[in-house]
Amino acid sequence: MTTKRVLVVDDEPNILEIVALCLQRLGGWEAVTASSGQEALRLVRTERPDAIVLDVMMPEMDGFTFLKYLRADPITQAIPVVLLTGKSHFPNQHLFPQLGIVQTIPKPFEAVELVQEIAKVLGW
Repeated sequence: MTTKRVLVVDDEPNILEIVALCLQRLGGWEAVTASSGQEALRLVRTERPDAIVLDVMMPEMDGFTFLKYLRADPITQAIPVVLLTGKSHFPNQHLFPQLGIVQTIPKPFEAVELVQEIAKVLGW
């Protein structure tokens, strides 16, 4: 069985590092990190992640703009996405499944629960 690869996208360096460490140490998965939507778009084609953990509020390209580009590319459109966000309410949350968003996890998060929730929604 191959190790699952997760692309973590967040503009906050501390969050990026903590999430990556949680996924690696607690989940046993490979974590690839990107500090912006633009960087993530470059990495997603070369790294071929099995899933993406995505921050919503980022400068220059927010998470939903990133998703628009991700879903427009036939190579990347089927990658499941877990939103990791400090935002508590989204007016169009009913559209999330159509965007490939499988779960929303609020910040702050508990490390063990983060990994357990991702594993559960992705069937890992």
